[in-house]
Amino acid sequence: MSFSLEETTIRDIHAAYVAGTMTCVELVQGYLDRIAAYDQSGPALNSFVKLNPNALAEAAALDEAFAASGTLSGPLHGIPVAVKDQAETKGIETRFGCVGLSGYVPEEDATVVAKLKQAGAIILGKTAMPDFATSWFGYSSVNGETKNPYDLDRDPGGSSAGTGAAIAANLATVGIGEDTGGSIRLPSSFDNLVGVRVTPGLISRSGLSPLVVFQDTAGPMARTVTDAAILLDAIVGYDSKDTYTTAYVIAGHTGSYAQNLDAGGLKGARVGVLKEAFGSDEDPDCAQVNAVVRAAIGEIKSAGAEIIEVSLPNLMDFVVETSLYITHSRHDINAFLASRPALPYASLDAIYKDGQYHKGMDLIDAIMTGPLHPAEDPEYYRKLAARDAFQRAVVKIMADNGLVSICFPPSQVLPPKREELRAGKWPVLAFPTNTLIAAQTWLPSICLPAGFTPAGVPVGIEMVVLPYHEPELFKLGYAFEQATAHRRPPASAPPL
Repeated sequence: MSFSLEETTIRDIHAAYVAGTMTCVELVQGYLDRIAAYDQSGPALNSFVKLNPNALAEAAALDEAFAASGTLSGPLHGIPVAVKDQAETKGIETRFGCVGLSGYVPEEDATVVAKLKQAGAIILGKTAMPDFATSWFGYSSVNGETKNPYDLDRDPGGSSAGTGAAIAANLATVGIGEDTGGSIRLPSSFDNLVGVRVTPGLISRSGLSPLVVFQDTAGPMARTVTDAAILLDAIVGYDSKDTYTTAYVIAGHTGSYAQNLDAGGLKGARVGVLKEAFGSDEDPDCAQVNAVVRAAIGEIKSAGAEIIEVSLPNLMDFVVETSLYITHSRHDINAFLASRPALPYASLDAIYKDGQYHKGMDLIDAIMTGPLHPAEDPEYYRKLAARDAFQRAVVKIMADNGLVSICFPPSQVLPPKREELRAGKWPVLAFPTNTLIAAQTWLPSICLPAGFTPAGVPVGIEMVVLPYHEPELFKLGYAFEQATAHRRPPASAPPL
């Protein structure tokens, strides 16, 4: 049986290794060839900012070890992973999307990267992100614009833009993103991927630059729900370097997330559809999103779920009231930079003063008007309390209606055209993304491919569940995926 790199999965790769039809070196070289053809030339997706110069040598070492033992080294043995440049990688330049931090080569891995390596993975390279993850869009001072592989004139979504474009175009097997307000799920929606945001603290953030520290979480981005589950299994866990990972202890998850994959998982499930999360059908962009998502909801019903429309009339009031970027991010980024003497800059303030960031980052401009310490904002504690109220309001809807999940479009509009972004059409805090709902209530969620517009632009659907109920995400998500099969590769990156 011949091996095909395009759309391959972790289990396909391991089966090929065991059968002897593929080596790790061949697989890594195959991805490097695709990166050269589609990321660095051809459509020039511009998703990677740095490749691992030792990737082939690491692959060869894994092949040698497998030949000697006949045993895979771990659940991610020989799996090439694209890692968002938000995570520190030992021996590989890490810039957190900011040109002012060029030349920084960490001496140790972020915990999530160390866990990937312990599971046998190969870090293929670092992927593009906006400066300090401060945008929904795919541009940064490090590498300019990243393109959407499904429509090269459109944005791939941010802030995990490079990971989204790379995994969609089959430039790596799976990827790591980071999500503060939607930075895994928005690019997953725009790039026809599966993206998972867990309850913050299940995955260590040690070694990742922050944006809003208690809202940040790394997470998997993949082409299938199964691969996302396998990847998540490898990176969760308590870490004494990150006190927020006490959440992992509280969750008490046992076994594997991949054990929760159930093709019949939607049968009898009561799924809510949040009315206020849909844009106006009078807006052509919103209308196209709504059509795809409503069709996907019909498919959820056909798979055996009961659909219940639910309402939260003051949804936008909650979203605005619980936003803490301007209050928190300056402090959190400054604290992170100050803790790393090897960095060229010790504060965001100094980077801003020297203009060493992408001038399109309007959120950075806004953040710099915020306090040096969150508590200096007289509204800070009220905003924190509002988050608990927001979570209670959403959970109450679920309890009152007996829901296992609530679903909605991750974004009310299609991926913006890059010319629109250049013209300043969408300030970050005004972009109509629904990913903030889960982020600002600390609810876990999954984004899934929901289908395409008639012009072939991807649209996702998001499902949220109760805190610490990640197994439900995979049960429901896998059932939807198996019933619909909306994932397909982009024409811009065909087989070589």
